[in-house]
Amino acid sequence: MKKTTSYRLPRNVWIVTATSFLTDISSEMIINLIPLFLANVLGVRTAVIGLIDGMAETTASLMKLYSGYLSDKLGQRKRLTVLGYSLSSIAKPFLYFANAWGWVLGVRFVDRIGKGIRTAPRDALLAASIDEDQRGMAFGLHRAGDTAGAFIGLVIAAGIIWAAQSGTAELTRATFQTVVLVSIIPAVVAVLVLALGAREVEMAKNSSKPVLSLRSMDARFKAFLLVVVLFTLGNSADAFIILRGQERGLSVLQVMGMLITFNAVYTLLAGPLGVLSDKIGRRKLIIGGWIVYGLVYLGFALSGNGWQVWIFYALYGIYYAATEGTAKALVADLVSSEKRGTAYGLFNAAIGLTTLPASIIAGLLWQGAGSWSGFGAAAPFYFGAAMAVLAGVLFWKIVPAD
Repeated sequence: MKKTTSYRLPRNVWIVTATSFLTDISSEMIINLIPLFLANVLGVRTAVIGLIDGMAETTASLMKLYSGYLSDKLGQRKRLTVLGYSLSSIAKPFLYFANAWGWVLGVRFVDRIGKGIRTAPRDALLAASIDEDQRGMAFGLHRAGDTAGAFIGLVIAAGIIWAAQSGTAELTRATFQTVVLVSIIPAVVAVLVLALGAREVEMAKNSSKPVLSLRSMDARFKAFLLVVVLFTLGNSADAFIILRGQERGLSVLQVMGMLITFNAVYTLLAGPLGVLSDKIGRRKLIIGGWIVYGLVYLGFALSGNGWQVWIFYALYGIYYAATEGTAKALVADLVSSEKRGTAYGLFNAAIGLTTLPASIIAGLLWQGAGSWSGFGAAAPFYFGAAMAVLAGVLFWKIVPAD
């Protein structure tokens, strides 16, 4: 007999959502400006930008893998989550002093270590705080809060850019430094909210020790992980979309407007689509989101001017809203509670480790390396669309229905 869904959510869901909301106000103020800072101020090529982003995400992924396992072993989620958010908050201000791409790589490295430490324990804490029939709603709300923070952070950054250089096509160092300084405030508040507001959830006693291995996981989880890896191989860093918008004629302020539009769509749809996944099943919604992704990436490849990139980036928010929270809810569905930290670690690690080759491939396809000039700006997006089709077909074939 199907349970009647209650829409009252527990304290931890709201606290974790508020933490992500504040953190993303801070992060999104600067993270989307980094590729413009590297390209416009430091003169870095796309292959290096892809390498920086890929290495940062790979670092985070290795930490996600171990931190999820460690949270299962210790039987604690909150402490690791607070530690991870704290480390990221300490690292970001050092971008103010960046005068070479090595500085940016160093800050991104430490920031991603923090993200790697917190992500799997945080997701496991969230999953343990809610009933099974409300997981889609809880993760959808979390993604909505996260993205609402991104929206506000981008609005603040856009306001700073408008005041400092509204008529300038490229980002300046002074503007970037101002944004970095303002971003410190919400980052610190986020850590305080989590440390003071979240409550540890007691884990079910398990006679066996957690094992950092795929062998003990459900076959459905392994199949899901495989198709996610294939999809992610074509899902390069969103930095390339930002650079595509600028390459097609958008100014820095217009790029910020594009990002704000994307986050507005994501914020509005993440909650409702999370609830929808509770009703129709995670699998259908994720495959639908991947179809949207493939069409949008094809649109990026074919865009002839900046406003077309802007429109497709707004539609890109539908893909994120349909898949980000839903995929994490599906992981909780496929794995028992005492293994969830490890499972989230494996899931996030698989995505992050694949991001490195994905971003390097995208950078090489765009601008090449050495004397080879690559295939042009459209090439990474054609590749991403093709990989989405392949992954979607395999998902339908090898991952059982809910």
